[in-house]
Amino acid sequence: MTPRAALVIVGAGPRGTGLLERVAANLPELYGDRPLDVHLVDPHPAGGGRIWRTGQSPLLWMNSQAEDVTMFTDETVEIAGPVRPGPTLAEWADLDGHTFPSRPQQGAYLRWVYEEARAALPASVTVHEHRTSAVRVSGPREGRQRVWLADRSTPLLADLVVLTIGHLDAEPGKDQRELADFAARHGLLHLPPDFTADTDLSAIPAGEPVLVRGFGLAFVDLMVLLTEGRGGRYENGEYVPSGKEPLLHVGSRRGVPYHSKIGYTLEGERPPLPRFFGPAEVDELLRRPGPADFRRDVLPLIDKELGWAHYHRLLTAHPERTAVDRSAFEEAYAAAAPGSAELAAVVAAAVPDPADRLDLDALDHPLDGVRFASGDALQDALRRHIGDDLERRHDPGHSPDLAVFGALLSVYGQLIRLGDTGDPDNWWHGFFSFLASGPPGPRLRQLLALSRAGIVRFLGAGTTVEADEERGVFRATSASVPGEWTEARALVEARLPDATVELTGSPLLRALHEEGARATDAGLLAVDPADGRILGQDGRPHPRRFALGPPTTARAGGAFTRPRTGGVAFRQNDATARTALAFLRDLSCPAPLSASA
Repeated sequence: MTPRAALVIVGAGPRGTGLLERVAANLPELYGDRPLDVHLVDPHPAGGGRIWRTGQSPLLWMNSQAEDVTMFTDETVEIAGPVRPGPTLAEWADLDGHTFPSRPQQGAYLRWVYEEARAALPASVTVHEHRTSAVRVSGPREGRQRVWLADRSTPLLADLVVLTIGHLDAEPGKDQRELADFAARHGLLHLPPDFTADTDLSAIPAGEPVLVRGFGLAFVDLMVLLTEGRGGRYENGEYVPSGKEPLLHVGSRRGVPYHSKIGYTLEGERPPLPRFFGPAEVDELLRRPGPADFRRDVLPLIDKELGWAHYHRLLTAHPERTAVDRSAFEEAYAAAAPGSAELAAVVAAAVPDPADRLDLDALDHPLDGVRFASGDALQDALRRHIGDDLERRHDPGHSPDLAVFGALLSVYGQLIRLGDTGDPDNWWHGFFSFLASGPPGPRLRQLLALSRAGIVRFLGAGTTVEADEERGVFRATSASVPGEWTEARALVEARLPDATVELTGSPLLRALHEEGARATDAGLLAVDPADGRILGQDGRPHPRRFALGPPTTARAGGAFTRPRTGGVAFRQNDATARTALAFLRDLSCPAPLSASA
């Protein structure tokens, strides 16, 4: 008797849920009514998973507006499978589309999507939920795989395994181990990189200085939980302390928070994208002998693509700030080589005010080379910087910024096709997050209020922390205020763990790498960009193992997809689901014996 085909999906959060939805959508065409077992492995509830679980503080928000979050395909998504529309988070929860929902609200939406995907499966498919972790996958390339679970001695047997495990914990690197040892010797507090919602913050003392490294979304969560989470409140734009707050001294490599979410919509004509970094350009890069060099071959194309979106919008919506006819500019811009002096000259001639030109380096490093006479002068300057950013990101007069956001999403979709060379040192992902995946505007207004109240103090760019053995404290300084030091008995690393395949806290991912799965220079698991199959050291895709999401080269540029934006994650999920179903179908339909057999 032929055993029932089995598909194991490790990770039942948003990515696993999205894959299950695509399996349900494609199953009638590719698999029919054949019996199938689907095993979902995750220690957290299916749908929201760990990050979006409903049992967390409602003070924590998404950094996306409710109308910008969907788990369903639409006609803009280029997929081979059927389009199955569904409600956005705003429509499902009956929320104002411009609000930033809480994470528990998003978790409830994801749970509903998961239940809808399960309900769409025919009776021939049985779904098994395993509330535990997968620790290892074994088995030959040509045969059934064994998925070993943390809470049972016998493995799950699988014809195919798909990893959709999302963000992961990590083992501490050498620098973090040294800081932890120093803290233990001197009775200090050191909190390593972690998911802020999972961190026990009760040991952080009230009224005492705390050094914080990291100025992204993990810091925003920390800020919320240590202020409103300890009983503080906002009144008329000012912060009223509870007296239980610590004093947060925050710095980072850039020294500034991520840019605010944009607070308006793009009206009128949109830049046609992709234009200078699209399928044709990626095809050309892939045809070249040897791997592409990101800085030399890819980044100039990205710069030109982002510039195209910016200047197209400027010439279309704000022509009074330009000095040439749009058609003449577009012709000259197209003819100039990416990254060339000729291209810079075309832009300079067309856009008289340098403030209207796109300067990616200045955006990426706003405090580079800027020095302040004192820490107080830095506070004033940073408050102006954040205020200016808030004003700009909510002013349609700067609508080229939103056009560039659209180009950033387009670029991310193309980079995935390049696989290992799409972002080898993780620079692009960091830049994208800084520019396009920042906090809601209200969070930055709260940050300003906390700064005025003295609860938050800025350290500046190029922040470094040293362990002072003689004094038994942590000391921080920055390039922004040379020679000024801040001492504290607590240090918090406000950033996600660096979960490379070498340092990942997932024994499953670590074992895959040790047994021959390839990793990029940035420590990501290398997968086939066509369908997510895991690549070996020899570059061959494994026929029975797939992986999608943040730990891999098949990650999308954002946690969730905006409606009507093409949906890179949707395309990946659909391609993986169709490849998996076709493989399982062929396994269950062996070729008939010949007459002479």
